[in-house]
Amino acid sequence: MLVDSMIVVALITMYLACAHFASYQLGKKRILNQQKWGLNICCGKTDGGGVNADIVQHQDLPRFTLISSIYNLPFKTGEFDSVLCSHTIEHVDDPDAFYAELQRVGKQVTVVVPPLYDVAAVLNIWEHKWIFVTLRKQHHTLPRFVKLPFADFVQNRFGQRNHA
Repeated sequence: MLVDSMIVVALITMYLACAHFASYQLGKKRILNQQKWGLNICCGKTDGGGVNADIVQHQDLPRFTLISSIYNLPFKTGEFDSVLCSHTIEHVDDPDAFYAELQRVGKQVTVVVPPLYDVAAVLNIWEHKWIFVTLRKQHHTLPRFVKLPFADFVQNRFGQRNHA
């Protein structure tokens, strides 16, 4: 019985690790490399080929712009042909307002979110505030989302984990 339980735990752990690797490492990299992005918003450590913008400068990137608010971007309306928002919108307080601002500055907005099969990312209450109800990573409209249970409590009590 103990051996059976250990096998089940090992299989679940392997699935979680493989799903997260496929989603975050392979899927995100494939989307980032699809094209040169006019604006790579909340870029982290990735160069999208155009303007890279974030609220924190994680490392030296070409054409980097430090921004003070994701809800009031310092760019003109329609300034960018393409905007990439990768693995960011699940962290923000107001996804609708953020997405509206992305639509204001970009002609085509691509949002990349953790898909439901990446359970480890979807249920990450230390970092994420929202669950996006989708099996796809890449979207050109804002997918349906719901509040991640207990995320506010954990993040208010211990702080939202970040990678700065």
